[in-house]
Amino acid sequence: MTEYGRSPGSEPWHPEDPLYGDQGWGGQQQPYPQQAQQANYHPQDPYAQQGYDGQQYPQQQYGGQQQYGGQPGQGYDTGGYPVQQPYDGGWDTGQHQAMPYGAPPADPYGAARPQDLYGTPEAYPPPQPPGRRQGPPEPVSDWQAEEPEEENHPFFTGEDAPEEPRRRRGRGREAVREDEYDGDYDDEPDSRSSRGGGRDRRGKGQKKGRNGFACLFVALVLVGGVGGVGYVGYQFWQGQFGGAEDFEGTGSGTVQVEIPKNAGGYEIGNILKKAGVVKSVDAFVSAQQKNPKGLSIQAGVFTLKKGMSAASAVEMMLDPASQTNFAIPEGRRNSWVYAEIDKRLGLEAGSTAGVAKAKANDLGLPEWAKNHEDVKDPLEGFLYPASYPVAKGAKPEDVLRKMVARANQEYEKLDLEAKSKALGLKDPWEFVTVASLVNAEGKTEDDFRKMAEVVYNRLKPDNRETYQLLQFDSTFNYLKGQSEIKISEKEILRNKDPYNTYTQKGLPPGPIGNPGAVALQASLNPTKDGWIYFVATDGQHKTEFAKTHAEFLKLKEKFNANS
Repeated sequence: MTEYGRSPGSEPWHPEDPLYGDQGWGGQQQPYPQQAQQANYHPQDPYAQQGYDGQQYPQQQYGGQQQYGGQPGQGYDTGGYPVQQPYDGGWDTGQHQAMPYGAPPADPYGAARPQDLYGTPEAYPPPQPPGRRQGPPEPVSDWQAEEPEEENHPFFTGEDAPEEPRRRRGRGREAVREDEYDGDYDDEPDSRSSRGGGRDRRGKGQKKGRNGFACLFVALVLVGGVGGVGYVGYQFWQGQFGGAEDFEGTGSGTVQVEIPKNAGGYEIGNILKKAGVVKSVDAFVSAQQKNPKGLSIQAGVFTLKKGMSAASAVEMMLDPASQTNFAIPEGRRNSWVYAEIDKRLGLEAGSTAGVAKAKANDLGLPEWAKNHEDVKDPLEGFLYPASYPVAKGAKPEDVLRKMVARANQEYEKLDLEAKSKALGLKDPWEFVTVASLVNAEGKTEDDFRKMAEVVYNRLKPDNRETYQLLQFDSTFNYLKGQSEIKISEKEILRNKDPYNTYTQKGLPPGPIGNPGAVALQASLNPTKDGWIYFVATDGQHKTEFAKTHAEFLKLKEKFNANS
């Protein structure tokens, strides 16, 4: 092979390498001579003895006997390194006179040798001035094939930051032939010089240990990542394909569960699991999703069994017979509601009525429903007809509070504050009272609208038919706590109770029952046909209306004939 100039060390250097001629920092490379005053260096650069003068290297001619740099014996090639012979060709020739292999290098600086500032292994290599990096790159030959760069970062080696820069191998810097290495590394400093000269090489065994630690760390990270992905994948597979835990059979015993309004499958499943009805929420949700479309589990109280399969639980909850909600029919009085609550909660008779009387103003009544005189029950008209969950163990006040809240919600929708005045009433309290009368006396939706007109017409100050007397049997039955059809005229006329509309003008002190949605809407939209009289001619289901007293007498005869 072509013999290129070498240093006393054993590593080959390409003549066109910008670092060619660098003999290392082990005491062989000398500072720049005093004559290199035009180098583009900073004053603190140890190479520039005369300081930075702001000038560039002068353009020199190639060829002939003139050396690059100006004086024989002190010339520099493009990289700034000494050569033994004058440069006699351009970059394209690629020809230099070779130094005999192993010969000591000539001293290009003469006899005067300033102190080597970088002669210790601990010193950092000085920065190279930009003017010395101008050589065009050479094609990479086979012997210059670069080795894979070793990982020297402390993250991979596991050691602290180095006190000196680590050696880097690569193209154009320290391309080393593989056949120059003489075996495994050891922990002793290598005698072969490089740019680091006398710096210690790390032993192969030590590198392997540190690289092994880095590999172990990376492997642990990868294993952890794979494990996490595997767990997530397993959970997904379980959710999609694995069967959820479930009981078998239809269960045993009884348990009551309350399902709130607008509850979804997962919320219902959690309630059932907590009560011991089903084994897992997922099993219940899966069973619920297999139900026929259009069927859904309603809010309320359900009597179920413990240890049921999810499918059995869903089937039972869709059966109306299993739902033990407490439903209040439209028009029912509070006395009936109280008695039913006592039965469902297993309380002594009269318990709920006592709570209602003692805590009426603490159960959520609006201000316009409070402090009315002669009212027999302040909660009358506010136990709204609907279905309510009443499970064993509940408190009467909690059940009543739900009913009052529902009534407030429905009344607010109707905007009773404004509409009651438009109907000639004082306030919403009077409107609820009218609606309760309509619900008590009417039989059908059509009856309700006509009945509402009868009430409003009889309340008018110019009424010359009844003179503001409503004359409703329902009000007398309310004060008596009864539901009689036939009431003697003598009994009615002797009773002076405020609720007796035969003897007291205008509306009773308060509602006589709990009006439903139909009666409320009818009371807001009465007919305007002039109805002022009515008679249940069949005694039960049929109500007929009249506009004059003469028509009323005919209807009364019809009633007497059927009774």
